[in-house]
Amino acid sequence: MTVHHFSPVGLTAATPYHHLAVGTGARHIHIAGQVASRVEDGGMPDDLAGQVAQSLRNVAVGLASVDASFADVLRLSFYVVDWEASDMDAFMAGVTEVAAEIGLPLPMPPASLIGVESLFAPGVLVEVEVTALAA
Repeated sequence: MTVHHFSPVGLTAATPYHHLAVGTGARHIHIAGQVASRVEDGGMPDDLAGQVAQSLRNVAVGLASVDASFADVLRLSFYVVDWEASDMDAFMAGVTEVAAEIGLPLPMPPASLIGVESLFAPGVLVEVEVTALAA
């Protein structure tokens, strides 16, 4: 295994992600911000949960294209428009909806959720960046 995810004693246990990732490997994989656009019709879900799920599906496509998976992910960065703490349930609904389908482990690899005023286009609620390391 090229990446080991863990949360050491002394850091908060009740998080939907691991606090640390240690990686060894030769291939650095950086996936640019993925949004919820569907390749088959160019559309995207209107809701936060749906956009989180589809954005993660798009990340899975990117990983698979270089023979990698979420097991190789060191870090996820989520950018969410107009984030409020009350949005966490919808955000996590999107994560859990798609986790088994795309092989996303729960808890997730180390992740940051960053609230932003807007993203590059109207209607885009979520953007996901990924750093991975593979053999």
